[in-house]
Amino acid sequence: MATVSLAPGLSRKLKKVLETRTDAPDLLDSLSTLSTFYTENSPQARRNLRSSIEQRSLAINHHFLLASLPAQQALDRVEEEVNALADCCDQIAKVLSSCSARTGDIVSTTERLKQELDVITQRQEIVSCFLRDYQLSNDEINALREEDLNENFFNALHHVQEIHANCKMLLRTHHQRAGLELMDMMSVYQDGAYERLCRWVQAECKELGDSDNPEVSDLLKKAVRCLKERPVLFKYCAEEVANMRHHALFRRFISALTRGGPGGLPRPIEVHAHDPLRYVGDMLGWLHQAIASERELVLVLLDADATSDAGSTARLFTRNTEIEYTKPEPDITFVLDRIFEGACRPFKVRVEQVLQSQPNLIVSYKLSNTLEFYSYTISDLLGRETALCNTLWLLKDASNQTFLNILKSRGDKLLRYPPLVAVDLSPPPAVREGVSLLLELIDTYNGMMVPASGKKPDFDLVITAVLDPIVQMCEQAAETQKSKGALSRKGRTNSELGSGNRDTLLVDSILAKSTSVAPQNAESSSKIYLINCLSAIHQPLVGHEVASTYVGNLLSMIEAHLGVLVEKSRCHSEKMWSVEQDKLYSKFSREPS
Repeated sequence: MATVSLAPGLSRKLKKVLETRTDAPDLLDSLSTLSTFYTENSPQARRNLRSSIEQRSLAINHHFLLASLPAQQALDRVEEEVNALADCCDQIAKVLSSCSARTGDIVSTTERLKQELDVITQRQEIVSCFLRDYQLSNDEINALREEDLNENFFNALHHVQEIHANCKMLLRTHHQRAGLELMDMMSVYQDGAYERLCRWVQAECKELGDSDNPEVSDLLKKAVRCLKERPVLFKYCAEEVANMRHHALFRRFISALTRGGPGGLPRPIEVHAHDPLRYVGDMLGWLHQAIASERELVLVLLDADATSDAGSTARLFTRNTEIEYTKPEPDITFVLDRIFEGACRPFKVRVEQVLQSQPNLIVSYKLSNTLEFYSYTISDLLGRETALCNTLWLLKDASNQTFLNILKSRGDKLLRYPPLVAVDLSPPPAVREGVSLLLELIDTYNGMMVPASGKKPDFDLVITAVLDPIVQMCEQAAETQKSKGALSRKGRTNSELGSGNRDTLLVDSILAKSTSVAPQNAESSSKIYLINCLSAIHQPLVGHEVASTYVGNLLSMIEAHLGVLVEKSRCHSEKMWSVEQDKLYSKFSREPS
């Protein structure tokens, strides 16, 4: 069968049609659009398909032209207006060019005036700074001279000080004359302000003396802080504070002694005058509390760095024992010394009355310890060279001397009337009483209050003052016993020699006497008595560290007496044996053989 060949163009078109994808989106969209106006599928319609599509395209373009005609007309109008504006701008530029040429002189004049204005403005700023740094305003002058003291006064005074300092810098330049004149002017303002401030502070300080617990206002604190720049004026104010608080404290102290608190509570201190320890302790406690409050007031008022909260107050008065106390500042020390100077005499008179009433030994010792504790404590707060501290130390010495005098009189009484030695060689009651008294003193010493800046006093002096007279008393009693024993032994010996019956002694009785324990003579009895007394003193003191030195001395004395007693007993035994041997020899030599 013969193969029919197609024309190349037709073959290419057929191939293109066959290769066309019927599911392509573009083809589907085209067919969908074609279906809107291709309604009849006839040979004639297929032959006219191209012309139909072209007519459709022409219709669409014609419709687009009709729709865009108003926009085209509007753009034409805009173009005409833009051209008109461009013409106007050209005209304006021409006019401005002509005006610039005509106003060149005005512009140059304006530039020159602007430069002059800048210079004048700079000078004005310099003048303003000068007036601010070297001149006072009318309001500040009025605040310094006429207005009541308030923050404006202190601000003005601070400004005066700044101006005065600035004038010192001005003197270093070539404007020395202006600096001197300004300094003179500021000095006048400053001196007048400080004098006025001093009078105001003195008036305020007088009001502090009218109340027991005054409150210091912030304005007064600031005024006193400013017055520190003038030491003389500050001293006047400090003296005024001291005088006012001096009288107030004196009234409060006398009231606490005689009338007590409001409504009778707390009760007057003198109610307990019958109890010396509580009486003196209450007075010292009141003074210590008053020192705390007065010191806080003075610190808040006179010390710029002081704070009035309770925590800082506690830190001022609560010190660690390892911290070294620093002395108060001179101004504060002077003020506190003056404040408490008035309380010295009534306190001293009452304590001296207590000491003159001759309290017992224990009370005297406790009084001495209490006064010593408060002497150290108050010295740390006020300073050692203040009147109150000197009074306390004098009273402490007087109390200690009273205690030692009582001990001395007690010891002298024991030595003046020594007791007789008991038959059983037991210690006398005075030994037990003395040891009991010393043990009570040791308990008091161990429980005494120790100041943070001090230490416990030496207790050896007390032990010596209590026990030495007792030991001496026992030695005197033993010596008396020894003397009496020697006299009686001498009398017995003479009577035995005169009896003449020595020859009648039997050998057996002589041997019995020689072999028996030698009777204790007077000297041995005295040694035994001393050993008993020293042991009665030594035994209760064992275990007390404070008496360890004296306990060692007592033990040495006991051992020494024991050694002497043993040695004498040995010598006596040997002597008695020798005497008995001589007696036997004489007896046998006289008998006939």
